[in-house]
Amino acid sequence: MTVFLTVLCALVGALCLLNILLTVGVIRRLKEHTETIEQLRSAVPVLPGQIMLPAGEEVADFSAETTDGTTVSRDALEGETLVGVFSPGCSACAEQLPLFTDLAGSYPGGRDRVLAVVVGGAEEAADEIARLTPVARVVQEEHGGTTAPAFGVNGFPAMARIDATGRVLASGYSVEALEALTGV
Repeated sequence: MTVFLTVLCALVGALCLLNILLTVGVIRRLKEHTETIEQLRSAVPVLPGQIMLPAGEEVADFSAETTDGTTVSRDALEGETLVGVFSPGCSACAEQLPLFTDLAGSYPGGRDRVLAVVVGGAEEAADEIARLTPVARVVQEEHGGTTAPAFGVNGFPAMARIDATGRVLASGYSVEALEALTGV
């Protein structure tokens, strides 16, 4: 009986020691993850909900060729312009694209006052381009292009209303948020 109790106590002690070692390992990993998350947060100074330049900021100069061969630039913006930036394969973009095209279809000034930027390869962006072309001037650019960064885009989808001087009137990541911010 004493041998049994001795073995049982040794087994329980070994399990407790293993539990302590695993707990220390988990705590160490959590600390590493917390540090990594903090580094990522500090590297991208984004406020919650700020997916592109906020209201009041000015769009940087840009010039790009649309899919139909015309040139668009910040200086060529006339009146208030609706801007949408999308990326193929983005699930949030797939949700917002039909809502954006509905808004763009009824936007004052028509297609000339709507600019859509599709960031991705031409082949992979073909569906988005086809859906946006009837209601917007469409710019297709690869990742690292110059148009999306001019609007301060740091995620997809991103939408804004821009005045004729290039100042952002309102911006957001959904049509609903953009309408709520702008009263459209």
